[in-house]
Amino acid sequence: MSPHVAPILMLVASNVFMTFAWYGHLKYKTSALWMAVIVSWGIAFFEYWLAVPANRIGSAVYSAAELKTMQEVITLLVFAGFSVLYLKEPLGWNHLIGFCLIAGGAAFIFQGR
Repeated sequence: MSPHVAPILMLVASNVFMTFAWYGHLKYKTSALWMAVIVSWGIAFFEYWLAVPANRIGSAVYSAAELKTMQEVITLLVFAGFSVLYLKEPLGWNHLIGFCLIAGGAAFIFQGR
């Protein structure tokens, strides 16, 4: 797989794991906090198995700043879907505008290419 595409796909997958690790426990607020931390840590372990290689592979064609920017934009997209589909929390116009502003800022990072 291309080093241009592989890191993007791997970062999407890693973000799915990380989003569940960080926010999935919010559906289970009655469980003990220590249990949420341990389960979250276990989920995050798999996130690292995707994120670290994604950045190593991606560094052949992207700068560190570009990789970090991709990571942040992917995180927002994954989280937006997770928030609506899993947590059943609506996203409003203010979220959309905020995400658009972040995406606009991210576009500037890639202008030097």
